Amino acid sequence: MRKIITILLLSYSSLAFSQNYTTYFTGNTNDLVVNPSGGICLSGGAVEHDNAMQWFLERANGGDILILRASGSDGYNNYFYSQLGVTVNSVETIVFNDASAANETYIHQKIANAEAIWLAGGDQWDYVSYWRETAIDSLINDGLQNRNIVIGGHSAGMAVLGGIYFSAEFGTVTSSTALANPYDSDVKIDTLPFFKNDILDNVITDTHYDSPDRRGRHMTFLARALTDWNISARGIACDEYTAICIDTNGIANIFGEYPAYDEDVYFLQVNCENTSILPENCTNGQPLDWNLNGDAVKVYRVKGTIDGINTFDLNDWETGTGGVWENWSVDNGILKTVAGSPIDFTNCIPVSTREVEIQPISIFPNPVTNGYFNIKTTLTIDNILISNISGQIVKTITNPIGQEETIDISSLTSGVYFVHFQTSTSSYFAKLILD
Repeated sequence: MRKIITILLLSYSSLAFSQNYTTYFTGNTNDLVVNPSGGICLSGGAVEHDNAMQWFLERANGGDILILRASGSDGYNNYFYSQLGVTVNSVETIVFNDASAANETYIHQKIANAEAIWLAGGDQWDYVSYWRETAIDSLINDGLQNRNIVIGGHSAGMAVLGGIYFSAEFGTVTSSTALANPYDSDVKIDTLPFFKNDILDNVITDTHYDSPDRRGRHMTFLARALTDWNISARGIACDEYTAICIDTNGIANIFGEYPAYDEDVYFLQVNCENTSILPENCTNGQPLDWNLNGDAVKVYRVKGTIDGINTFDLNDWETGTGGVWENWSVDNGILKTVAGSPIDFTNCIPVSTREVEIQPISIFPNPVTNGYFNIKTTLTIDNILISNISGQIVKTITNPIGQEETIDISSLTSGVYFVHFQTSTSSYFAKLILD
């Protein structure tokens, strides 16, 4: 009876007066200020892995745990507070009932006080549309950059933690749909700044990798990042019952239940050893073709174990334990995977060299000094996309242009930009400097 009474005293739920959020609280109501140990925990999407969740809680160093979600209720509270054997001061779940909750000062204060923040599963478009460019992502990013909080996400919560992310604005997308047409309306990836984890810059995460098979759509996401923004993005993905815990040194420990179950995580990267890294065909209405002799993308596939002993180093994206290398490619919309060899970065072609290979298009002057640059080409160019160094598109020209044109970029600030020229069959890139 005493145990039951204690739980009742420590736990409560309330519906906010404005009805736009619901909170569930367990633990000590007095905020405990401690120094968290930082880190990132990514969970694949079926059920949480206990040992990975213990890792996550331990990084909070006894502080306050905050769960943010846009659906569901208090399923994490007792699990985090009393079932994993890790002492924390409190666990609070806040459910956003609509986007207006992002303006609530109560929620702002809870984020500012949290030592650990967990993003639950659900619909990642809710998270993007409710939180992006609001006080919510600003406060979380402040905690990541200035207070060293630990952050983690499950399913949709994992999906939004990469620097590039599938927003699911128009719903989910299957591998078959994405491979058949990489510009299908459901293939909605985004580079607008959201959550800022330096180790995950230019990384696209994906979840539920084994059910359903999402490898094909992940390849499509990487192809789109390369084609649209000239970003050699990387991928991190989890099977449903796996988790990845990344410490502040960039070492990822892989949790699962292998050998009892065949559970993997994946680290994908564009094969920089290839002379050309661009897809042979990544255009609207046609199947993706990204073959490059069968090794367009290098993948480190590693088993998740109970103790998380297998690792991958996100500092060099080369050193790992317990895994195997594979070569992935897409041939006319069909994903192909074969055994491969580790990537050899000493053979990689410098990015700067790739960026100037834009024949048969010339641009001048470069650097731009008066706000205008000229193009000369023998091609029919359908679109021009100009992006900044973060991959954000800052100017789009959609009308077909002639073989000699002057482009006005006087509205842009000084810096480095990438110009993406799209024809009906090909893509070309250039680096442009605006003085």
